[in-house]
Amino acid sequence: MARERQLSPRPSPRLSRRSLLGGAAAGAAGLTAVSAGTASADSAATAAASAATAASRTVDVAIVGGGIAGLTAARDLVAGGRTVAVLEARDRVGGRVVNLKLANGGFTEGGGEFIGPTQNRIKALADSLGVATFTTYNTGNNLLYKDGKRTPYDTSGLLGSVPPVDAAGLANAAIVQSELDSMAATVPVDAPWTAAKAAEWDKQTFESWLNAHAIVPSAKFLLDLACTSVFSAQPRELSLLYVLYYIAAAGDESDAGTLERLTDTAGGAQESRFVGGSQQVPIKLAATLGDRVVLSAPVRSIAGSGGAYVVTADGITVTATRVVVALPPPLAARISYDPLLPAARDQLTQRMPMGSIGKAIAVYDTPFWRADGLNGQAVSDSGVVRSTFDNSPPDGSYGALMGFIEADEMRAYDAAAEADVRAAVLADYANYFGDKAKSPTSFVLQRWDNEGFSRGGPVAYAPPGVLTEYGAALREPAGGIHWAGTETSTFWTGYMDGAVRSGERVAKEVLAALG
Repeated sequence: MARERQLSPRPSPRLSRRSLLGGAAAGAAGLTAVSAGTASADSAATAAASAATAASRTVDVAIVGGGIAGLTAARDLVAGGRTVAVLEARDRVGGRVVNLKLANGGFTEGGGEFIGPTQNRIKALADSLGVATFTTYNTGNNLLYKDGKRTPYDTSGLLGSVPPVDAAGLANAAIVQSELDSMAATVPVDAPWTAAKAAEWDKQTFESWLNAHAIVPSAKFLLDLACTSVFSAQPRELSLLYVLYYIAAAGDESDAGTLERLTDTAGGAQESRFVGGSQQVPIKLAATLGDRVVLSAPVRSIAGSGGAYVVTADGITVTATRVVVALPPPLAARISYDPLLPAARDQLTQRMPMGSIGKAIAVYDTPFWRADGLNGQAVSDSGVVRSTFDNSPPDGSYGALMGFIEADEMRAYDAAAEADVRAAVLADYANYFGDKAKSPTSFVLQRWDNEGFSRGGPVAYAPPGVLTEYGAALREPAGGIHWAGTETSTFWTGYMDGAVRSGERVAKEVLAALG
């Protein structure tokens, strides 16, 4: 399993190992090991890191977090003529976007990997860096595993990718989905707390609303599955207003967001993957920034005001006129601030937990399920893995089944031995794809809940009462400290596209403030 170094309270500085090579941290959904295709960019970044060993630096803008958000902000600030230093806690760039090395010499994505229609900013960034995309494998039947029964189904019919539950459940689910989309259309993506019914919607959980509207058990199953698949959280944990905002944000300036776009493969958020793996994007972006990025430098404190800030990280101190914190709100809260942040901002960060998520990838000599007419996509009402994808490389030279472990299922296995997780996952895969799934050539597990610099994923979400009381503090600067990260985006919150958008927005904000 790929493991991140845990965040300790305050380790002793190790000045000789510090560098100024920009890092990367991003959403939605985050490694040192990369494929041969990514090795050259990574080597360039590592070389730049080793070359710069200064223990302090003075810049216009210090950026905390080397994910896609922080690196995008750095790119735009440099283009605007400003000096920057990016401080990344990990020994790699990418945050919640990471390539995991496989025993066969290949790799797979351990974090965010998919993009789809209306995710225009991540696509533009990837294009600018020469990172191509390919279509997620989607040929053949999906699988529904429900009540112990395995049902293949064609997604080209009227129902599309909706699993074929009973007719009453399908009808009820369609009504609920339409109502959610209609409600979401009234939620302003830049200020959901100002929606006409914001107070009413933010008082209740998504669960309580579903209980009143998804009255057919099979419809409730479909909506529950959509919820855990999108948020890696249970419906009982989420504010209805937050869910509606998230749906509204699944679009762009020209296209309204829909629940279907969040959940679909073809035409939806899972439509495409990156050639060479999604971490190619932050690796190549960091390479353009050179020694502006510092790896293995978790930030411990930010002190100052009035255009003079001191950002202290392990082994390096950066003095800056402005600071950008490009971290999820609960992790941003773990930094010590002097003077204290405004109470509203601190209260916000206390109330936005991370989702609970892991990814389990089983590797096989071939994608054998394809010969059975299956596309590797399964949904289930039981097991530790309740949704899967074909994560094989574009040429199909070997097979890879990827399963999401989410919400209650992930929490149940956070402390389990990896062998126990492997056994549970492979039992699920065998239920879905047959006995061949029991014998992978290798197995990779990424548990984001246990990563010291993520503590979950793909996004920090809002329970009831948070957006209406504290939402305005999500992007509001605290003096010269500005906030980025996918959670702060107005479109595609929780996704790589949202991370890019947040970096672009905060760079404009800081450039305007600096004059």
